[in-house]
Amino acid sequence: MKKIFAAVSVMAALFTSCSVKVKANVEVEKSKEVEETYSIDTTLSSVIALPKVDTTGSMTLMEALKNRKTGRAYTGAALSDRQISELLWAAGGVNREDGRLTSPTARNVQQIDIYVYTKRGVFLYKPVGHQLELVKEGNFIAKAGKQPFYEKAAVALTFVANYDKMEALNFDEKAMEFYGATDTGFASQNVYLYCAQENLGTVVCGMIDRDTIKEVISLKNGYPVLSQAIGVQE
Repeated sequence: MKKIFAAVSVMAALFTSCSVKVKANVEVEKSKEVEETYSIDTTLSSVIALPKVDTTGSMTLMEALKNRKTGRAYTGAALSDRQISELLWAAGGVNREDGRLTSPTARNVQQIDIYVYTKRGVFLYKPVGHQLELVKEGNFIAKAGKQPFYEKAAVALTFVANYDKMEALNFDEKAMEFYGATDTGFASQNVYLYCAQENLGTVVCGMIDRDTIKEVISLKNGYPVLSQAIGVQE
């Protein structure tokens, strides 16, 4: 009987220990869910280092494709630093040691520059280093597109075909126009799929004031192909 009692006691202790560990793991997971920061939305700095990207994700590719949709109604609430970091990495971040990106580009020219509009400024996303570089101070989110829903977007992106990069590899005018469009499409769709995972609203727009955008970002040799609004859905 003593041996049986001892065995039961050991089993009970192990069960209690496992229960504590499971509870602790659940608490850790819960804390991960609530530990969001929102400093990028309010930060004005010449360089903003973006948080490290968790590439495990919370949704399968097929689920993201199933949930992909256009959303134009936003609450005006901010995106978290994690979300901004991950959506930019999805759009065109470095995903291999050789410096290649999540979205393909013709001859790996990596000519699609992504400009990010926040409430504090306009930034250029730099895939190498995964950071933002300040281009212009001020809230120009509404200037990224002509549609009224940009007013309540948390952030906006403008995809710009960088002609300096393409001319350096001897792309002719037709090739620059064609690949500027196709390669922007790849990046934009990646943003759509990321937003599907995060249940964010997004819409890509070709009806934009390109002259105004060129002035805002001080663009000299390139073409603003599309803009994309992203926000918390109503």
